[in-house]
This record gives sequence, C-alpha cells and structure tokens, in this order.
Amino acid sequence: MNIISLEELLVFHDKIIEKTGGAEGIRDLNLIESALKGAFVTFDGEDLYKEPVDKIVAITYGLIKNHGFIDGNKRMGIAVMLLLLQINDLRIKYSQKELIELELGIVGGSVMGEELKGWAKNHRLG
Repeated sequence: MNIISLEELLVFHDKIIEKTGGAEGIRDLNLIESALKGAFVTFDGEDLYKEPVDKIVAITYGLIKNHGFIDGNKRMGIAVMLLLLQINDLRIKYSQKELIELELGIVGGSVMGEELKGWAKNHRLG
C-alpha cells in the first residue's frame, strides 16, 4: 500500500492551511503520528486493518478525531483520504456536499469507522 510520511503530511497540512485559511501549527505531534501508524497495528501477528481501504479509513478517522493540528483537522482527514485513495488506485466519485456531510458526520459521531468504510466503498468506481 502506498502511504505518505509524517513529513509529507505536515507539508500537506501547511499547504492546505495556506490555501484555505486557518491557524497553522501542530497541537500534538504524537496524535498525528498515532493516526498514521494506527492503520498498521497488528494483533497476534495479523493486521487489524487488512485491506488498503480499511487502512485509509483508519488514518482518515484518526486524523479527524485525534485533533493533532491546531486547525484544519477535518480538512486534513478528508484531503488525506482522497490522496491515499488516489495514490492507491482506488477511484471514487463524490460531490463537495457529500464530503462536507461526511466530515461533519465523523465529528458529530454519526459516522464511525464502519460507516466511513461503507461510504468509501459505495463511492468507488469500477
């Protein structure tokens, strides 16, 4: 699976904040690292998240819910999800309204990991 590094993620965050506005900076680097690494945890030698889409969902959910950045956590989570789907050849079709509803659902608690995975799978092309 293709992934982005912590350093790339931090540059990506800076670019998003620069383009869309908001406060720059990191609130808790450990929480950001946890979101990236959490998708690759194992139990008894087996990956907890076996499929690339499962790992992408775990990273997305972690970035949004962990609040590792001072600002832009929702934007980062969704942008990273779209980036990871793309670099792993998992094409999806969506509207901006759907993305906004998705991120608000995650923050509000109506969209959890399984719902996010279902959303990604339901929007896949091919």
